Amino acid sequence: MEELSFKSLKDKVCVITGGGGVLGQSMARGLASVGVVTVILDINEEAAKKVASEITAEFGVKSHGLKANVLDRSSLEQVHDQINKTIGEIHMLINGAGGNSPLATTKLEEITGEDLDRLEDGFFGLELEGFQKVFDLNFTGTLLPTLVFTKEMVLRQRGVVLNVSSMNSYKPLTKIPAYSAAKASVNNFTEWLAVHFAKAGVRVNAIAPGFFLTNQNRFLLLDEKSGGLTSRGKKIIANTPMGIFGEPEDLNGTVLYLLSDLSRFITGICIPVDGGYSAFGGV
Repeated sequence: MEELSFKSLKDKVCVITGGGGVLGQSMARGLASVGVVTVILDINEEAAKKVASEITAEFGVKSHGLKANVLDRSSLEQVHDQINKTIGEIHMLINGAGGNSPLATTKLEEITGEDLDRLEDGFFGLELEGFQKVFDLNFTGTLLPTLVFTKEMVLRQRGVVLNVSSMNSYKPLTKIPAYSAAKASVNNFTEWLAVHFAKAGVRVNAIAPGFFLTNQNRFLLLDEKSGGLTSRGKKIIANTPMGIFGEPEDLNGTVLYLLSDLSRFITGICIPVDGGYSAFGGV
């Protein structure tokens, strides 16, 4: 019987969008640790190159940092051609680009009878531009790279796509409707594409991180002056049975599993990595 292990990943090429971010670079390091050649794509070219250089030095496995805009198809097509010519064929894609913005965040968690004179601090104060920006980054920023990087996988009849969703996709958090709606769309798209690609030999899955401290959510969870938890941060910890925020490397076991042949009969799922948050009813 064929042995299944992470060894199946060695020397494969994985493209990671948003690879210069906190979670993206941690996933890239996890992949490099089992011999995957990583291609770090980020709109911040300096960040992408820095991460790639560090990974190459740390693991002795080649990593490449390239600039790409996940909302610009021509940018993605150019970098796709560059990868094929200089690195080789692409075996895996992680859609890691995403994030939230204060422009799509309400000040109020909910509107009560005492808030009728400050409706602009809630839903009615949201600007379409801010909402659209966050929705596009998370959903369109998953759709476009998938369109560009998976055609060769389908033609080769083998490949894996991993989308990065969020616990917001299951139960939307207060204050961040655009982010929650976009991640719910990512889940639905993951299922749809998994079915569409199933007989073409390409698997499509997702992970749903719970609460990790990142550059995008730090302003909501930590008090800028004291460095302690905000009331929202305290509420999250109280509803996470393990009582802690996740560390970036906590995603890597699930990522490696879903990309490797260990999960070769798994497609169309989204796995929470959340310290028990999704299992807790609040009581």
